[in-house]
Amino acid sequence: MERQTSLLAARGVTDDRDRLLTADDPLADLHQRCGGTLPGTLAVPELLELVQQGRRMGLKIAREFSAYDGEEMVSGFVRVHPLDEERGGGCEVLIENWQRRAVREPNSRDLAERLDAIDQACAEITARLDPEQRIQLFQSTAVDAQALEKAVSEAPGSVWTDHIALDGIAHRQPLHWRLLDGARCRVPGSSRGWRVRLLPLGAGNGASRGFDLLLIADHPLSRRASAVDDEDRGPTHSQLIGRTLTPVLREPIARIIANAETIRARLAGPLRAEYSEYAGNIAAAGQHLNGLLDDLADLEVVEAEDFSTASEEVDLGDAARRAAGILGGQASAKNIELTLPIREDTPRARGEFRRVLQILINLIGNAIAYSPEGSAITITSEGLDERGFVTLTVRDQGPGVDRDQAERMFNKFERLGRENDGGTGLGLYISSRLARAMGGALTVANPGEAGAAFQLALPHYDTD
Repeated sequence: MERQTSLLAARGVTDDRDRLLTADDPLADLHQRCGGTLPGTLAVPELLELVQQGRRMGLKIAREFSAYDGEEMVSGFVRVHPLDEERGGGCEVLIENWQRRAVREPNSRDLAERLDAIDQACAEITARLDPEQRIQLFQSTAVDAQALEKAVSEAPGSVWTDHIALDGIAHRQPLHWRLLDGARCRVPGSSRGWRVRLLPLGAGNGASRGFDLLLIADHPLSRRASAVDDEDRGPTHSQLIGRTLTPVLREPIARIIANAETIRARLAGPLRAEYSEYAGNIAAAGQHLNGLLDDLADLEVVEAEDFSTASEEVDLGDAARRAAGILGGQASAKNIELTLPIREDTPRARGEFRRVLQILINLIGNAIAYSPEGSAITITSEGLDERGFVTLTVRDQGPGVDRDQAERMFNKFERLGRENDGGTGLGLYISSRLARAMGGALTVANPGEAGAAFQLALPHYDTD
């Protein structure tokens, strides 16, 4: 890459509000390329920080800096000299050893990995294939893929192309995966167009471990067809959101997250630090929206008249350890210690394991959110009581729950006064409904005391 160097200084002057009033051409050009106007607030973040520091502290500052002007990287040695009030109270900015260098363009491998990540985030149908392209695991969030899901379940171990019509490809399997990657296809029962992605696992030629199959729709569904055609009864509010809007929103949100992460990681090239931070905030907001969609989808499920849970043996201690493992990163970020039941003290309950895990993730997640840094969360289990229940208690060292809150906290949309946390107020409501569906209950064990203690009680699993 060519490198241009100039030892001539670029001079500029700012006022007491950090507005760039005058500037030599190189500095003025950089300022404008970063979105600034002249006069206007200094738009080069790396220089603005130094100017603000020098003005507030009244100190001369001299150091190297670098910035991205949208096309090239600019660097140099900057001297910031505070000015007295008679001279405007701002700073004189002098840049020496001005240098510009071209930015390396992302190579084809970077671009391919970026496109793969976006496709993985947007795929509504995914499958894990073995080296012979036989389906090992199938997952779908597309409501118009029920026929395909049924066909796959009825033919375990079948080749994926047995169930999907490929456009413009007349040859039957076996076909090399590169001939199928990017092909257009039709999914039975779906009126949408679909695109195939095959991502090899392991060796570069895909021969060692198999493939990830991704099916990406051309567009999201405009509506979700009801499983029962009932013209006399319109959808409820929860059905309208959970059943109709949720599938439509997931794909654009996934694209937002994927693109924001690409920007945040600077995969498309150098980027000013604050824009990378903005992209990180966008990605986090997208993840939060996904969580809200999950809550709305769960709300529809638990409020359905025919909702029921499986009846199986559940090791409460194992469920607690798995939930803590999933949330361990959040706890570590706040230096919170999680104390779990010992393996020998693991009562067996009757319920559905994945629903118990869902409840515990909600309880432990709330405990982490409400607990101060450096505190502890204790999860204890108790054996069979006189009612025939076994219990698991999640206790934190947060502010606790008063008696009034304890009476209403399991209501729908109740957020316990946390109006600005962005939550839906559905987590405890859904968890309580799940506990009741399994024949148990979710309660606050110590209302009015410091440190909240939530207790999940489930019927004991009797092996006799």
